[in-house]
Amino acid sequence: MAIDFQDSTPLYIQIIKDIKRKIENGSLVVGEQLNSHKELAKEYDVSLITIKSALSTLIDEGILFSRVGKGTFVAEKRIKNDLSSHDSIGLVLRDLKNPFFSLIAHMVEETAYSKNYNILLSNSSSQIKKEEAQIKNFQKMGVKGIIIASLRKEPHAPEIIRKLHEDNFPYVMVSYVADEDIYYVGADHEGGAYLGTEHLIKLGHTQIGYINSPLNNSLGAARYIGFQKAMKAHSIDIRDDYHLRLSSDTHPGSFEAGYELGDQFDTMKEKPTAYFVYNDLSALGFIRRILELGYRVPEDVAIVGFDDIEQSKYANVPLTTIHQPVERIGAAAINKLIDRIEGGDPSFRTILKPELVVRESCGAMASEEV
Repeated sequence: MAIDFQDSTPLYIQIIKDIKRKIENGSLVVGEQLNSHKELAKEYDVSLITIKSALSTLIDEGILFSRVGKGTFVAEKRIKNDLSSHDSIGLVLRDLKNPFFSLIAHMVEETAYSKNYNILLSNSSSQIKKEEAQIKNFQKMGVKGIIIASLRKEPHAPEIIRKLHEDNFPYVMVSYVADEDIYYVGADHEGGAYLGTEHLIKLGHTQIGYINSPLNNSLGAARYIGFQKAMKAHSIDIRDDYHLRLSSDTHPGSFEAGYELGDQFDTMKEKPTAYFVYNDLSALGFIRRILELGYRVPEDVAIVGFDDIEQSKYANVPLTTIHQPVERIGAAAINKLIDRIEGGDPSFRTILKPELVVRESCGAMASEEV
């Protein structure tokens, strides 16, 4: 199957492309039934939710159709969705290629549709001006509310969000914001970083470094606070010379940025025995490079990441990480927004608890108690 587990493109999008390719080249023909969800999950070596995400998107696009109790089939022609019977909600995402935001989009759409709301999706393509234009455009189009994953890295809500707030226009943010009076749904980033760092400490590591986000990134800063708290709670010194920071010039916070840090690690005179990395994509890039340089993970350096993107379990060394409950974040965000649209008064902040997922990169077996 045409799935590249080292590619940062979300797996469900890769599956969508593969099925479309099969239809185009005649491997799948009109009216042909696809294999069951379980069979497809086995063929592609992915989770059931990934298969459901891919098939749901293809059904929405009219490329496939389903029959209750019968299965999923190749559609004769693209069927356009009828938007006239539903109210609409705007979803402004900064990068659909990011696995976190693609899963958010899927859960928001699935939950909204069950409550008779359409989702209008926009991708700001890492451009702040485009993000602001999309928010304003959605308002002009008459959407009932907006879910926003902002590009901005500051810890406080930008002016355009404040304007929505002051105008009492329903919105919910799913990108990190520290303001207590802004509608937001997200994971406990400090708590998750504390959990991941403490896991390394319980494995016996005392020389632990932190791989941080590019400068002026509030999410990296929040997770660093959790790292610091865990180190201080266990009376372990935090050494600046162990600290590495991702470049903001190219591919910030990505696989490529983590890969580039591998060479910096190689030149360090004294190296830590473990790293907590602020996100999974960077951790996977870092691991790839240091393996190429001849280091062993976890024997020479143990690694823990944050996010639990699907690629983490398929890496050369499967990554121990902090799982963000992405499905619950998406569902909670759309439920909070609909509550606001329909006149409710939900709490400003919904913070969901992350979980530690133990794999090979930390040096502990998943069955071990730590």
